[in-house]
Amino acid sequence: MHLDREHCVRAVQSKDARFDGWFYTAVLTTRIYCRPSCPVVPPKPANMTFYPSAAACQQAGFRACKRCRPDTSPGSPEWNQRADLVARAMRLIADGVVDREGVPGLAARLGYSPRQVERQLLAELGAGPLALARAQRAQTARLLIETTALPMAEIAFASGFSSIRTFNDTVREVFALSPTELRDRRPRTARQAPGALSLRLPFRAPLNPDNLFGHLAATAVPGVEEWRDGAYRRTLRLPYGHGIAALAPKPDHIACRLALSDLRDLPVAISRCRRLLDLDADPVAVDDQLRWDPVLAPLVDKAPGRRVPRTVDEAEFAVRAVLGQQVSTAAARTHAARLVTAHGTPVDDPEGGLTHLFPSPEALADVPPESLAMPRSRRTTFTTLVSRLAGGTLHLGVECDWAEARAQLLALPGFGPWTVDVIAMRALGDPDAFLPTDLGIRRAAQELGLPGTPAALTARAAAWRPWRAYAVQYLWATDNHPINFLPV
Repeated sequence: MHLDREHCVRAVQSKDARFDGWFYTAVLTTRIYCRPSCPVVPPKPANMTFYPSAAACQQAGFRACKRCRPDTSPGSPEWNQRADLVARAMRLIADGVVDREGVPGLAARLGYSPRQVERQLLAELGAGPLALARAQRAQTARLLIETTALPMAEIAFASGFSSIRTFNDTVREVFALSPTELRDRRPRTARQAPGALSLRLPFRAPLNPDNLFGHLAATAVPGVEEWRDGAYRRTLRLPYGHGIAALAPKPDHIACRLALSDLRDLPVAISRCRRLLDLDADPVAVDDQLRWDPVLAPLVDKAPGRRVPRTVDEAEFAVRAVLGQQVSTAAARTHAARLVTAHGTPVDDPEGGLTHLFPSPEALADVPPESLAMPRSRRTTFTTLVSRLAGGTLHLGVECDWAEARAQLLALPGFGPWTVDVIAMRALGDPDAFLPTDLGIRRAAQELGLPGTPAALTARAAAWRPWRAYAVQYLWATDNHPINFLPV
């Protein structure tokens, strides 16, 4: 990530919130670092220096601003639009891999040596994997301190710290306040009843929640997902246990309520909820690119800020994509619900109607093929997919190389371009995935006067790159997206 000083200075002087999370401003005279939109009077340009990550600021000896709280800014959109080593490493660090498996585990997942990973992260972000994970632990600790009544010792270990002393030293160093002082500063209204955490997930405006929450609600699998009281709710399979997330759109944030069986899963749960709702996207950059096409411009102007609805579990989504081949949304939900009831892990949900975690690939690998109510060819597709996922020969985690994962999926029986691209778009997070054979896209193209054949439409869509997955959201909206899963 290369920071242009002139552009950074202009963003800080104009307090442009669009750049929050892209970079951080460190003030040499006060030794404080801020987000670009910090409400205080901007320092003199000569006193500003810029870093690509909060971890780099902390490593250079700066502490977080108490006014703008840069640790709560949206994440950089860089990591969601790239599939290179650094982007994949950042997604894994956000998913808590360094805390659970250390730097060697991170490197092993990426297929590089620890030294190579360290060198690449230092070159681009100014901080290595340990420093980046430490910054995330500090942010999690602050969140628990300010939103729960948990004892500090429990917060220390739930945040991923190995000792209470390290926890105290890190919090004091990053925030210039002790954990007790941080708790004393919180407003009374921040105190919550035990059992669940209520959080605010920030995003870059604008955000159009219609397609985002509408699609998730329309395709919700009974027992695993539901729409209740204005919120999308679903169960989460997490490294240390399970959880239930409730997500509701608000004008300037997403209200998130998390109930976790183990608080050590908090940073992972937050990361997956943000990924599900594509909250780290840069909608201004996306929409500006799509507006260059005179056909898409009116769609973007009518409802800017559409996001790509993604997933909290890549393997789950791949299974559901196969279940949805050549059937309606209702039929796909019915197939999935049967598997959930028969093979999912039961959970308790006192606040709603969620009953199970979606079955793991290992559980689905034991399903007798003859018990699946689908054509023989699709049974073969299903059983091959789950056996590869369960056996580890196919992995669809956040660290995936998108091109390699596409090639592996295309080699499986019953996987055509549509299935692979919908998995790439919603599970792998490829912002340039495109679905020229999708029924909704073909209807929208006909209505808007776009080319009708997949090849011609793909050629026209070259001008929308690298944001074709977002163009899909705008095109689906013109057809009220029936979500019929016809192609494979």
